Amino acid sequence: MCGIAGMMSKSAVPDAARVEAMSAALVHRGPDGTGSYVRDNVALAHRRLAIIDLETGDQPITESGGPTIVANAEIYNYVELRAALNGAPFVTASDCEPPLHYYHRDDLDFAQNLRGMYAIAIHDPIQRRLLLARDPFGIKPLYYVQDEDGVAFASEPQALLSAGLANRSVADRPRNELLQLQFTTGSETIFPGVSRVLPGETLTISDGRIVDRRRIEAVPPDGPADWSEEEALHRLDTALRDSVEIHQRSDVPYGMFLSGGIDSSALLVLMAELNEQPVRAYTAGFEGFEQDEREHAKTVAAKVGADHVEIEVGESDFWDLLPKIAAAVDDPTADYAIVPTYKLAREAAKDLKVVLTGEGGDEMFAGYGRYRSLLRPWWRGGRVMRPRGILDGRKVLRENITGWRDGIVQAEATATREGRTRLQVAQLVDGADWLPNDLLIKLDRCLMAHGMEGRTPFLDRVVADIAFRLSDGLKVRGGLGKYLLRKWLAERMPEANPFSRKRGFTVPVGQWIENRARALGELVARQPAIDEICQRQSVEALFRERGKRASLAAWILLFYALWHRSNIAGAVPAGDVFETLSAPL
Repeated sequence: MCGIAGMMSKSAVPDAARVEAMSAALVHRGPDGTGSYVRDNVALAHRRLAIIDLETGDQPITESGGPTIVANAEIYNYVELRAALNGAPFVTASDCEPPLHYYHRDDLDFAQNLRGMYAIAIHDPIQRRLLLARDPFGIKPLYYVQDEDGVAFASEPQALLSAGLANRSVADRPRNELLQLQFTTGSETIFPGVSRVLPGETLTISDGRIVDRRRIEAVPPDGPADWSEEEALHRLDTALRDSVEIHQRSDVPYGMFLSGGIDSSALLVLMAELNEQPVRAYTAGFEGFEQDEREHAKTVAAKVGADHVEIEVGESDFWDLLPKIAAAVDDPTADYAIVPTYKLAREAAKDLKVVLTGEGGDEMFAGYGRYRSLLRPWWRGGRVMRPRGILDGRKVLRENITGWRDGIVQAEATATREGRTRLQVAQLVDGADWLPNDLLIKLDRCLMAHGMEGRTPFLDRVVADIAFRLSDGLKVRGGLGKYLLRKWLAERMPEANPFSRKRGFTVPVGQWIENRARALGELVARQPAIDEICQRQSVEALFRERGKRASLAAWILLFYALWHRSNIAGAVPAGDVFETLSAPL
């Protein structure tokens, strides 16, 4: 996995200093090498984290006399793609070279055959165009700025900011979404003028302006298929095995993150079957809290003989690491699971470069409680997804926040299609924004901060083709989501107790905040970013309040205060949370 950046100007040779600034800002994404390319009005930069083809896989890669590619990618089916291009003049063994040859064959539809996670830039000097493409699930990030001088792109917004291609200011609508939802929606980021390439999108840029957009969908367009439970189980088993097998293609050591839940336990079963050596599995735990899942994870790890590593995440980690985490997550997601993810990545990176994770399992197989609520009639507690914002009713804002749910409404309208069920629409709404702009940003930034690659076997088009087309009854049954995946796991590893009612992965952030609420509330309330939008006394009172919703609201304001200091004010974290918030701006 890597970092990419570049520019296409409208006429002149791109500013070399700006391209170098972007490349330097992405060094954490690719500590194993750097590459650059300049031709005509296009410049490309690459930072490499070497995973496949360690010897000859440096980028950019250029087809003789033709197009050039830089990619932040793992193309898992590269072996099959190479075989299908019998006779193509490959110059490397890299998984990132086949897209270049498929572009030669399929033109703008080159990404249709790719199976993997990717953010790709291809410059075609003959056609005088630059293509930017992102994988259908949005696993890998890609951002761009378009202005009067042309188009610039990078793997992270902070690279564009560092090069002076965008301003360190806040757009109101995305900020409001962040405060109410903990993530933002659509192509617009919190930085004015910085946009996301949407999941599955391919942009064509000519003469420094975007002239074409096309998109690959992550899931099939169909409604539910008429499969029996037996047939569905067989299809699921085949798809999961195939996905996990190709997600393990690597020339460096790999392991997994094991939460003890359904998704990671299923991955562990398959990884253990497909590997001759014991699987190295990392689990985060919180000593003294009911949510600690290490004992259950230890049980399933022992069953398959995994090399199980337990990582303690304590209150001191929360205070010490949070300023660094908020600085790293430039496209902000205020997901408190970011704290254990960051520490897991830091510890796993001492031994590995690649981990497989369970992201996407809840979206693919309908695991969230909000899906079950959606299916109930209103008189039994049914409701739409995300009906209330995190700060609603807290009385801390100077003015009411409006429009924060507009992106969700738009995603619902886009997903609604004849033949699809309400559950499928809800899954697609989460797949449009919650998944790429919360869970996958969290995974990407936490792992790349430590030079690690995270792979997500549930987010695979072969798996999605089965999972999305399951009937509602094979997803939700008996008050539980992920029915068919649970059934599959019960047959393969009964010790995992997949039909027990486990709690979701929860981090005791509320308790940690309560332990130092008074001092923390006073510090957060005094931050310029918070004072601009909130009433100081009400913020202080919020931090002294008890309860789950109050704790979540306090967490959101704390994260936003820290994020704003680093990513807008440009301040370097000055120690732990209290030292950072106390430091002058």
